[in-house]
Amino acid sequence: MTQVGAARTGGLARRLLGPAVVLGAVAAGVTWVALVDPHEPGHYPVCPLLWATGLYCPGCGALRMVNALAHGRPGAAFGLNPLLFALLPVLGYLYGRWVLLAARGRPMTSRLLRPAAAYAVLVLVIVFWVVRNLPFGASLAP
Repeated sequence: MTQVGAARTGGLARRLLGPAVVLGAVAAGVTWVALVDPHEPGHYPVCPLLWATGLYCPGCGALRMVNALAHGRPGAAFGLNPLLFALLPVLGYLYGRWVLLAARGRPMTSRLLRPAAAYAVLVLVIVFWVVRNLPFGASLAP
């Protein structure tokens, strides 16, 4: 390999290091949650908000959702945390875009990362948080 080819390869590997580390961490986390069942009491700590107040936080059910997805049960996964389940394609898109832009040596940009979109997601999470704790939103509880 020429020196220029070696420099390009090294540069590409260096640019993709961040996405690779994130992918490895997510894969390790999903593997752990797939092997250590969150449905069994005592395997994971209780949600501090649920423990202190009896209210579900927006993330309650996420570990069980990941476990259900890892075992090929998307219907059960949706029922455990519908908001996070619905956001998975968005997270996948953002990750794919990050990889593509990193490979090209460009910084991560997306309309989904602009302040207006971030505020919209924040409002959505807060509304989900409130509604899942109301009697008529009981179907959103994990």
